[in-house]
Amino acid sequence: MLSVAEFIAKHSGEILQCWFDEASRAASSRGLDRPEFTNIMPTYVSALAEAHSDLGDFPRDRRKHIESHLASRIRQGFLVEEIVDEILLVGRCVDRASDAECRPDQRAAPADRERLREELYRAAAAVSDMFMKHMVEDEQDEKRYGRLLRDIASDALQEGAEPFRARLNQALTLIMEGVGANSAALLLYRPASMDLVSVATVGIERMEEYVVGLAPSSFAGKVASHADATSVEDAATTQLAIPDGLRRSGIHSLVGVRLPAHRTLSGVLYVGLCEQRPFTAREVRRLEALGEQLTLHLDNASLVASLNQKVDALRVERELRERFVSVLAHDLRGPLSAVKMATSLLTMTPDGQLPTLDEQAKRIGRNIDRADRMVRDLLDANRIHAGERLPLQLAQCDLVAMARATIEELTELHGARFVLTGEEHTFGVWSEEELRRSLWNLATNAIKYGAAGRPITVRIDATGDRVLLSVHNEGVPIPEEEQERLFVPFARARATHAGGPRGWGLGLTLVRGTAEAHGGRATVKSDATGTAFSMDLPRDARPFQAQADDVTEAPSLTRRLQRDDEELGPLGRRWWSLD
Repeated sequence: MLSVAEFIAKHSGEILQCWFDEASRAASSRGLDRPEFTNIMPTYVSALAEAHSDLGDFPRDRRKHIESHLASRIRQGFLVEEIVDEILLVGRCVDRASDAECRPDQRAAPADRERLREELYRAAAAVSDMFMKHMVEDEQDEKRYGRLLRDIASDALQEGAEPFRARLNQALTLIMEGVGANSAALLLYRPASMDLVSVATVGIERMEEYVVGLAPSSFAGKVASHADATSVEDAATTQLAIPDGLRRSGIHSLVGVRLPAHRTLSGVLYVGLCEQRPFTAREVRRLEALGEQLTLHLDNASLVASLNQKVDALRVERELRERFVSVLAHDLRGPLSAVKMATSLLTMTPDGQLPTLDEQAKRIGRNIDRADRMVRDLLDANRIHAGERLPLQLAQCDLVAMARATIEELTELHGARFVLTGEEHTFGVWSEEELRRSLWNLATNAIKYGAAGRPITVRIDATGDRVLLSVHNEGVPIPEEEQERLFVPFARARATHAGGPRGWGLGLTLVRGTAEAHGGRATVKSDATGTAFSMDLPRDARPFQAQADDVTEAPSLTRRLQRDDEELGPLGRRWWSLD
C-alpha cells in the first residue's frame, strides 16, 4: 500500500476538488471567488504530500500554513467551527479517495491515515486556541487601530484638508505601532511601467523614493507574487534584492503582505524588526488585517480624487460651453441682422431698380451661406466630439491648386502675407471642400495668433502614398502641456476668457476631424521658430471612408465618455491618484 504522502501526491487534484465542493457550502464562503476561498489550502496539501516520518507531529512549516489560513478566514468573517471543519475535511477527503481506489495496493496505508488524522486534530486544536486568543486579546486591538486608521482617511476627505497620500506616513506609523515593528514601508503598483514605487517609509528605515520590478528575485516582487505573507529573517544576508538603505538600516527581520491578497495587484506593505527572529502568527495576522483596511482607504481616496477631478473638468467644460453659446449668439446675429436689413431694403426698393434688388438678394444669399457654415461647423464639431467620422464627398483633386485658390481669397482679406511652397501639383482622392475649410481655419488661426505682419507659410510635401499639408506662423510658442487641448472643442474659448481673440474654439477640432476622416492625422509643433499645424493624409481616402460607412451604430456611451476622458485630461482612474 502507499503511504499517505505518496497517495496525496498522486491524488492531490481529486482531494482538493473534494475539499472545495464540500467546504464551499459553508455560509461564510458566499461572495468569495475560488482563489480567495481555497486560500493556502493547496500549499498545505502539497506540504502533506512531502511529509513522511514527521506526519502527525504538526511541525512548524505546516503550522505556518494553518496560521496563514486562519488569519485569512478571520478577515473573511468565518466562524471558528467552519475553520475547524475545513481542517478536518482534508482527512475525510483523503479517506474517500483512498476507499474509492479499486486496487488495494494503491490505497493509503491505514496506519498512515491514522497519523494524518492525528495531525489534523492537532491543527484543529491549534486553530481553536488561536481563534479564542484572537477574540480575547487581538480583536479589540485591531478594532482600535482600524478606527484610528479610518479617522486619518476620513479627515483627508474633508474640504481643504491635506490629501490622504500626504498622510500615508501617518497611516504607516500607526500600522508599525500596531504590529510592534521598528520600520514600515508602502510601495504602490504603477501599471504603466509595471513596477512598484515606494510612496512612504517610516521608522528607522527612512529612505528616498525607490522603484523595484515585479520579479520574485526582489523582496517586494516576491511579496507581490504571493497571496500569503512573505518573511525574511535577516535583511542583511538574504539573497533577495533589497534596497541598500534597508540593508544598512539595522533592520533584520521583514514580513510583507500583498495589497490586496487576491485580485488585481495594488501594492505591497511590509514592516521590519531590529531583532532577528521570525514574526509570530499574531503579528502577521494584524499586519494583514491593517493592510486590508489600508487598501480600502486607498481605494476610497483614489475614487474621491478621481470624482473631484471629473467634477472640476465638467465645471470647466460647462463654463466653456456657456462662453461658446455667448460667442455663437453674437456671431449669428451678424448675418441674421444683415439679412433682416437687406429684406427691409428690398421691400422699400421700387420695382424698376433691378441692380439694387440684385445686390440686396446677393447680400441675403451671402449671409445665409455664412450662417449655414456656422451651423454646419457646430454640427460637424459635435459629430467629431461624439467619436464619429465626418462623411466626405471624395473626388480626384489637386491639393496645390486648392491651396493656391484659398490663399488668393485670404490675401484679399488679410494682405499679401501668405507663401505657398512645396510641390507644383499634388493629386489625390480627397474631399476638396473639407480640405479647403481646414486650410482656411489653419490660415485664419495663424493670422489671429501669430506674430503680426510676419509671413505665413503654407507647405505641401508629397512622399509616396502620403501628403503633408502644413501651415507655419512665427510668434510666441504654445506651451507643450496646452498643445493637445488645442484640438478639443471649445478650447479656444480659454483665450477669449483671458482677453485674447474671440472665437468658437472649433476650428482645430474640425481640422483634426477632417484629417481623421481622410485616414490621416492632425499634429502641432511649436517652438522658438514658430508654430506649425500639419495634416498628414493618404493620397487616396476612399478605403477609410469605406470603413466609416461600415459603422452603422451610434457611438456607445462608454466610447463617448472615454473620448471625454482623453480630451479633458487625466481624469480616469490612474494608479492610486490620491492628490
